[in-house]
Amino acid sequence: QVRLVESGGGWVQPGGSLRLSCTASGINFRLYAISWYRQASGTERELVARISSGGATEYADSVKDRFTISRNNIYNRVSLQMNNLKPEDTGVYTCNVIHANGAFWGRGTQVTVSS
Repeated sequence: QVRLVESGGGWVQPGGSLRLSCTASGINFRLYAISWYRQASGTERELVARISSGGATEYADSVKDRFTISRNNIYNRVSLQMNNLKPEDTGVYTCNVIHANGAFWGRGTQVTVSS
């Protein structure tokens, strides 16, 4: 079955960096766009970044020029490099794939930005 596993979250001070990874199994990874979403406590989940099967990227305005999404089709992995983190970046980050059998989500990884 389709499985997405996130890793790399943690606590960091404002201005710091983290690198998140999403590893997929159960799909022909190279054929699918992968997205990162985040959800802060008490808010709705929002799209952070997406990378297409061909490598085209898109970002939320709030993370442009700070976050970079990339993919490695050999390791079935999508990474999210997050630089100059701000307290408002705090939340649970989850990766997503839209598959023929439906939308699949990982369990998420917590990112906390505070001093």
